[in-house]
Amino acid sequence: MGFELYHSDHSTCSQKVRICLAEKGLDWESHVLHFASGDHLTPEYLKLNPNGVVPTLIHDGEPVIESSVIVEYLDEIHPEPALSPADALGRARLRSWMRYMEEVPTPAVRVPSFNKVFRPLRYENATEEEFEARIEKMPLRKAFYRRMGRIDGFSEVEMDNAIAQIRQTCERIDAAIRETGGPWILGDQYTLIDVTLTPLIQRMADMGYAPIWDPDLPEMTAWFERIKARPSFDQAFYANTNLSEKYGEYLTPEEDRDD
Repeated sequence: MGFELYHSDHSTCSQKVRICLAEKGLDWESHVLHFASGDHLTPEYLKLNPNGVVPTLIHDGEPVIESSVIVEYLDEIHPEPALSPADALGRARLRSWMRYMEEVPTPAVRVPSFNKVFRPLRYENATEEEFEARIEKMPLRKAFYRRMGRIDGFSEVEMDNAIAQIRQTCERIDAAIRETGGPWILGDQYTLIDVTLTPLIQRMADMGYAPIWDPDLPEMTAWFERIKARPSFDQAFYANTNLSEKYGEYLTPEEDRDD
């Protein structure tokens, strides 16, 4: 039966699985879910993924959920080209980076993404009752949505903290490449941490935050240019998968808008 992927065009977690599939040269059947329509909360989808999030990989009829788990699974069942170091110490360093990625930049990127685009796009025009009803249907992240709110969004302090966490991530990438000699984060091997950080950095660049790292973190900047030159980048970021391509008006400063 092969691979099927339930995913969203704009989801960074979906994008990293698409990168991994491309790096492995694997064919897969696409099922695009639309959050505005509630596709991720239907009974049929929740049977596959009770968390109600994307992506979900179906392999020979069996679901695999959580994007980092999915890319590790793909690397295990299709070990070539290898996206994990061969030695135990290298794999430990990879797991340490993967844990950091899940705990720091992944939630940090959600804050400006929702403040700038997803909140005004999906929730601002809903009533408070409709907003609360949508939250109640979500298996995960209820506190995240309530903290964001329908109108006000995340506070300036939360935004500043999120940007600081992204800056820290970029500094760590820059330092790692200087230490290992690059060209990738763990050295001469392109690994799952390069895969998983790519959509987060691309999201920030797409929203206009590249000055966080460019030009004062040259190794990080050069790494990102190498990332974008890989064939898997264009395969994962096909047309209209960047927020600026479809929702550019939300990324325009309010004083520059025509409305």
